[in-house]
This record gives sequence, structure tokens and C-alpha cells, in this order.
Amino acid sequence: MSHSGKPELGLDGLSDRFRDSMSCEVNKPDFREIDLGSPVSPLRTRQSGLITTTTTSSSSSSSGSVSGRPGLGPAPRRSDAGQNSHSGELSGSSENSPTAGSGKTIRSFGSGPVRSESVSTYPTAYSGQSSVNSPPLNVLPTGNICPSGRILKTGMATSRTSRTDVLGSGTGNYGHGSIMRGGGSSVGPMKVEPVPTSSRGVYGHGGETARRAIAAVSDPEELKKAGNEHYKKGQFLEALGLYDKAISISPGNVAYRSNRAAALMGLGRMGEAVRECEVAVNLDPKYWRAHQRLASLFIRLGQVENARKHLYVYGQKPEPVELPKLQAVEKHLCKCADARKVGDWKSALREADATIAAGADFSPQLFMCRVEALLKLHQLEEAESSIKNVPKLASYIDSCAQTQFFGMLSEAYPMFVRAQMEMALGRFDAAVSAAERAGQIDAQNFEVSGFLRNVRLIARARARGNDLFKSERFTEACSAYGEGLKLDPSNSILYCNRAACWFKLGLWERSIEDCNHALHIQPNYWKALLRRAASNSKLERWADAVRDYEVLRRELPDDNEVAESLFHAQVALKKSLGEEVVNMQFGGDVEEVSSVEQFKAAISLPGLKLLMDSQVIYLSDFLCNIKMWRITGVSVVHFKASASQQCKQMAAFLDTLCSRYPSINFLKVDIEECQAVASAENVRIVPTFKIYKNGNRVKEIICPSRDVLEHSVRHYSL
Repeated sequence: MSHSGKPELGLDGLSDRFRDSMSCEVNKPDFREIDLGSPVSPLRTRQSGLITTTTTSSSSSSSGSVSGRPGLGPAPRRSDAGQNSHSGELSGSSENSPTAGSGKTIRSFGSGPVRSESVSTYPTAYSGQSSVNSPPLNVLPTGNICPSGRILKTGMATSRTSRTDVLGSGTGNYGHGSIMRGGGSSVGPMKVEPVPTSSRGVYGHGGETARRAIAAVSDPEELKKAGNEHYKKGQFLEALGLYDKAISISPGNVAYRSNRAAALMGLGRMGEAVRECEVAVNLDPKYWRAHQRLASLFIRLGQVENARKHLYVYGQKPEPVELPKLQAVEKHLCKCADARKVGDWKSALREADATIAAGADFSPQLFMCRVEALLKLHQLEEAESSIKNVPKLASYIDSCAQTQFFGMLSEAYPMFVRAQMEMALGRFDAAVSAAERAGQIDAQNFEVSGFLRNVRLIARARARGNDLFKSERFTEACSAYGEGLKLDPSNSILYCNRAACWFKLGLWERSIEDCNHALHIQPNYWKALLRRAASNSKLERWADAVRDYEVLRRELPDDNEVAESLFHAQVALKKSLGEEVVNMQFGGDVEEVSSVEQFKAAISLPGLKLLMDSQVIYLSDFLCNIKMWRITGVSVVHFKASASQQCKQMAAFLDTLCSRYPSINFLKVDIEECQAVASAENVRIVPTFKIYKNGNRVKEIICPSRDVLEHSVRHYSL
């Protein structure tokens, strides 16, 4: 296509670039102009009557400009044009725009008007400046803007290149500058065409950060790389989220699945990690990394056979770290199973710990084996503590369902041990439920089925014994508990219940015997200790009774019944030893001392505790009004000041100690009202506590805490 004569616009340099960049397009409809707030710079008409249109298209420079040179040739590609250059983006660089569709330029092949159309998916947002110079009256709008909204003529062509348009310096108002090709020289004023609303982006100025963010969201490899960075830093939850996004884009990628399993391992979610690795292996059975990761997981779960199967997959050489770990776990696991089979529970416990230390640190079965061994060794408290540390899997893994531990299915064994624990703690209904669950999982196992039968019979015997005891049919209740003990000779609950029956029947020796059995199994079983102390009291074995009651007093410091029983046992013990005990009475208040003579008398008389009615007892009334008992000869004196808040708090606590330790004399001295006692005892700081035994000071504590004070009181009360 050519025109006669050279146009008056002087666009020679530009016409060479785009001569052959057009194709014909028929009946292309125009679009409505939508003002984005940027001023439009019109071009003046020329005397020749030729109308020139220009667009801001990154794919063609000045499409629609007219050249007098004949012939069409390919437009050269600029080296500085970015790969993702798009039309309508008026930023300083083409790299600052998100990915968009290429622009289109349409040119007329006749003497009619020329149209240029530019489409952009993510345009740069304009500043919204609106102060522009009004165009002169002899100026016509140029470009592909149709003020009337009518459709342009047909016979138009499009052209696409990867050129970049930049906004040059103009008249000082944004949008009035020249469109320069790749930063070249200005070619005169040109119109900035507004972009349709449908092509506006949501990222404002569309910088490099936004472009990369969009690319990362849609590129699973970028998501995986970001996840790997988080994983290296130990940020497993963040890494997991990125791997999840990558998998949602490319669910069939085994590497993403394997990496996700690694993140789950870091979070301790081993069951999910195993399932993720299994998905990866199913997608690509030859993916070696997923097999190795799966082998490592099975080692940690104590699944030796499953680990070996994946460690030697397709003849690949296993990782040097995992093979020795597998061998050590297998060796100790076999020893543990052998020890359990013969009832060597000490060895079973030792080998279970060794297996866990060797690498099977997330195996519920091995941790439950520890619990079972501790139960058999009558270490109930430690067993109860250990069961809280058993690793928990969200749900059992299908590939592990048929694996056996100690002759039973791996999922059944933890329930089997849990039933034993519930039985030992006296929760018989829970024990039956756990045993039934184990029986449902492994109905063919003889050990499980036999245990389930016994648990049901024991629970039934215990329930029958309780009913008979409530009906005061103590002999029959003894027989019922005995039936349960035949099936479970290590049940401390049944022994203690039967001891209560013997006590009611007056068979205190048998009661003590059953209490001893219960305490041998469960040393801190305070109910059995209380029943043994009561039986010893009935048999007038006061030393044994006092010893048991003192232990109970430490365990149950607020139990008034235990305190009173201890007091009476101590008194009886003193009497049995031939010591004089006068006017015994349990309990009392903190005595207030108001003179030096009263103070000396209170702390000097061995084993005397003053019990007042409602008034203060003075020295002159001492011998006639005093009520006393001869127990420990220990006095605790609180030196206080009425204005001290700390003294008030400790005084309230001293009242509590007085009820807890009735065998001790508790005294209080106000140093302001009784300065002579304070001076004699050299007290300058309050609160001060002094402990006396048979008139001699044995300890002094200044501003103690409650725990420190009670510890000292308890020490001297024994």
C-alpha cells in the first residue's frame, strides 16, 4: 500500500518500523470511550487533509501512521522490548506490568479514516489528574476514538509486535507527553487512548511484585521452591500450605506429594505422611524418593517388614542412614517380643526402650508395650504417666492394618493394653469397652479373645460384690470379690474392696493381709492405707497405726477425719508406752501470749498444748484452767505486728495449720503490745516464726512463704 506524496507529519523514521505489521480485519466494531481520569491530547489537522491516528500499543509503534514509501516488509523486533509487553500500559517500563493480551492496531487501506484499537488486560491505573488545556477550535480528535459512538468502516487490519511504548515528557500535565519507542526521541504530540473498563486490572500500577505474585500463584514449581525454603527453616506449616497449593494446580506431580509428606513428618503427623507417600508411589511406582521416605516413616512406626519392602525397591541401594537404623530396630524388637512371651517384663521394658531409642520413636505399639510391662511390674503410677506419652495417629493406616505386634494385629494391641490399664485403675466399664474393641479388630487372636472373656467376668464379679456390700451381706461380698481375684490376681481394687468386707466382719488380720496385697501392687493407694491403719487400731497396734496415719496426713492435709484418727492413735501410743496424758482434747486455736511468763510456760512444758475457751489464759490461771495433752512438745510461735498486711495473711494461714497439725502448740505474740517478749527473743522483723521443742528453740524463719512454713511445721510434727 502506498500514498502519493510525502505526508506533512514528518514521521519518516516511524513508518519504516511498522510498514508490514498489519492484517485485514472486516467489520471490527468500535468500543466506547471510558475516561479513566487521564487527559487526552489532541493533534492538530494538517492542510493536506490527511488524518493520522496513533495508539499506545506495546505491540506496534504508531500503527496507522502514513508513509510515502511503497512496499510491505516485516517490522524489525526491538531488543529491549520485554517478553510480556502489553498494550495500554503506560508505565515507565514494560516489566512493571502484569501479563496481558497483546494490542491490536487497525489501519484503513483507502482514503477514508484510519482506526487503531488497543486492548490491555492489566492497564496501569492513572493518577486521576484532570487539569488539561482546552483544545483549539480548529482541532479534530484523532486516534481510534469515535465521539459519536458509531462503528468505523470496514477493511481494517491488525498488527502485533512486542514493542514497548513509554510516556515521554510532555507539556507538564500527565498524559500530554509524546509516545516514544523504547525511550527514543519524541515524535510530536499524540493522543493517549483510554482503556475499556473490561480490560482494567485489579493491581493498580501493576509493578514487578504483583506480576511475580500472579506468576507464583499459577506456577506450581515456584510454589514448591517457596515451600522448600520454608521447610529448610523449619517452618513446616507454611511449607505444607505452599505444597498444598502446588498439588491443587498439579495433583499428579509425585515430587509435590513427597515434599508434602516431608512437611507432615516435620509436624508429627505421621499417619498423613504415610498416606501422602503412598499416593506418590501409586502415581509413580518407580519414584525412588517417595519409597525411601516411606521406608523412613515405617521405621519410625516400628513397621519393620513394610520398611524393608520400600527400602529395597527396584534394586535401588538404600540410604546409608536408614539401613543400620532398620537393623537395630528389628534386633531389639525381636528381643522385646521374646521377653514378653516368657513374662520377663523387666527385659521387655528394657528392649522396648532400646527399640524406641534405635529409631522407632513414633510407634504406638512399642510405647504401649512399655505401659504393659510397667503394669506387670506393679508400677502403676509410672504406667499411667507413660500412657499419656503414647504417639497418636489421626487414623490407622491401611498398609499397617495387617501388620502384627506380639502375635496380634497392630491396631488391636494398644486397645488390649489400654483395657489392662483401665482394669488396674478400677474403671471396669471402660476396660470392657477397650477389650471389646480389641476383639473386634482381631477376633481370631486367642490372647485377645481370652482376655475379653476374663474382663467381662471380672467386671461382673466386682459389680455383684458392690451390690452385696451395700446390702450388708459382707460374707457373700467377700466371695464375689474373690471370684474376680481368681481371674485377675493383680487387681488392687478387688483386694481393697474385700479388705473392707473383712473389716466389717471383724476379721482385721485378713483385712490387713488384703490391704498389704493392694499396697504391694499400688503403693500409693490411700484407701488401702486408711483401711490398714483402721485395722491396726482395732488390733491396738498403735505404732503401725500412727505410721500409716502420718503418711495419710501428708497426703491428705485437709482431711479432718484423718487428723483426728492420727491424734487418737498418738494418744493411745503414749498411753501404751506408760506416759502420762491428762485431759486430752482434739483441736484448738492459736493461743495469744501477753507476758514473758506465759510465753516461757507455754514453750517449756513438754508436750503441753493450751486449749482456750473464749478468753486469753494468763499465767496466774495457767495451772487451774489449762487443758493439755502430752504429744510432741513442739510449739510454733508467730511474732507479728497488727499494722502489717503480711502478718495478717500469715495469721490466717496459721489458723489452717493449727487444724492440720493438732499435735503442735501454735502461739502468737504481738511485738507492739508485748515488747518484753519481743525484746527477750530479739525479734526486730515481722513476721518472724520460731519453733521450740521442749523449751528449746530449734528453728527461726523470717518472712517465710506459706510452703516453707508448712514444710517446717510438718517436719517437727512427726
